[in-house]
Amino acid sequence: MIEDDLLRTSAYDVPTSRVDLVQTHISSVFLLDDDVFKVKRPVSLGFLDFRTIDARREACDAEVRLNARLAPGVYLGVVAVRRGADGHARIGGAGEIVDWAVHMRRMPDERRADVMLDAGRLTGEKIDRVAERIAEFHAGARCDAQTSRFGARHAIATNVDENFAQTADTIEAFVRPEEADEIVRWQHAFLRGHGPLFDARIGARRIRDGHGDLRLDHVYFEEDGPIVLDCIEFNDRFRYADVCADVAFFSMDLASRGRVDLAERFLARYARASNDFDTYALVDFYESYRAFVRAKICAMRANDPSLDDRARESEAAAARRHFLLALSADRRALLMPAVVAVGGIIASGKSTVAMRLGDAMGAPVVEADRTRKAMLGVAATERVHEEAWRGAYAPAFTERVYEEVLRRASVVLASGRAVVLDASFRSKAMRAAARALADSFGVPFRFVECRADAATCRARLVARANTAAVSDGRLEIFDDFVARFEPPTELPENERTVLDTTGSADESMATLRSRVETWPVGLTV
Repeated sequence: MIEDDLLRTSAYDVPTSRVDLVQTHISSVFLLDDDVFKVKRPVSLGFLDFRTIDARREACDAEVRLNARLAPGVYLGVVAVRRGADGHARIGGAGEIVDWAVHMRRMPDERRADVMLDAGRLTGEKIDRVAERIAEFHAGARCDAQTSRFGARHAIATNVDENFAQTADTIEAFVRPEEADEIVRWQHAFLRGHGPLFDARIGARRIRDGHGDLRLDHVYFEEDGPIVLDCIEFNDRFRYADVCADVAFFSMDLASRGRVDLAERFLARYARASNDFDTYALVDFYESYRAFVRAKICAMRANDPSLDDRARESEAAAARRHFLLALSADRRALLMPAVVAVGGIIASGKSTVAMRLGDAMGAPVVEADRTRKAMLGVAATERVHEEAWRGAYAPAFTERVYEEVLRRASVVLASGRAVVLDASFRSKAMRAAARALADSFGVPFRFVECRADAATCRARLVARANTAAVSDGRLEIFDDFVARFEPPTELPENERTVLDTTGSADESMATLRSRVETWPVGLTV
């Protein structure tokens, strides 16, 4: 057996004190002190066929090439597994080639996201960095006619139906028949009822050559940011997908481990970084789909005779947990939806307050400044310095910006989640439109007015002039803006909160937590 031979330290040209073997459903992974060698198992699972050495070599080459995108410097190449003169298989050397292996740099386990989560070290800030890295990756990923056709409803239905067919004989070992039937009905109903949505995603160029297996145990944190291993290399149709399918895999994995707060923060930060708030229209479907995929794989491993009894029991428990997670995708969110509008004059601190509040609520922040830049087709931090109330800041264009802010917010609300709006809301009409949005969904409305004295605001604007900022607010237009700001006196006291942002940020958050529903203190830090 090749596996037995490669468990010997003498089977490698690199030094190591030990070799450990980890079996997945498609690979045998040999862990050395500083290196990893991964050999594809000669299996056929319906969605892949590794029974020939040529197929395994092709998959190894693809794995190294594709993973260079999110894990540069980790995948070191493809090496031959040879049968030496002594009859034993080894990596390198002379002899007949009997297989191929992917050679990787071994990453420290303590830097892996799931290990960090279990140790209480996976902070919200690290989740933010993953969201921003994945948004950056998706923005540069391949998008063409070939990838886009996998976003069509019939292509997605093919994958969904394949999942159901491959679990038809096993699913009732993990959930009741009526629960299994409900998953099938719900996913099919979503596909039938949202044809225009899938078409719109294709038109918006959101179908990309993504990762395909964005799980916590594939994410590592290095000094310069997160890297992600083990994308899908064996079947393009699992990797060519709506970017939401990648995002939902990671959020689903966090939720499956009891951290819905971090899952929602990840979704919120990804939507902000990618300017893709429409992903909220699809994320519950894709979380259900991804949970079912994980359940399917766990069910396969629960019946894998190469695993010991304890491992199979663990996989069986994971299969049940993920089947139930697939079932729960259309259930009500844990926090009640609401619209929280954060406004105020230029440099009053509203964006800082909005982001902190969004993190506490696990809610996306829809910013007028970022929305404006997206509508103009420029980078978020590119300066657009027009004359006051002209060009990009003319009243007519600003009205369009607010309409788009509210449209994005409506997509979030339709998913059953809360949303935070970050804009000046300088007029009664602007605030009335936000309040009408909340009324249309039957959810609470809260307006947070951020205040700071003029000297503080001017000092902030001077400091901002030397940084890369999303806001185009500047000292030259400050006085005119203040003169045009209409105080929100029309709002009742129970809907309006005034924050002095020159005071303690923690005190401000304590005030806000008393007015809106947030995750418990301590859970989100």
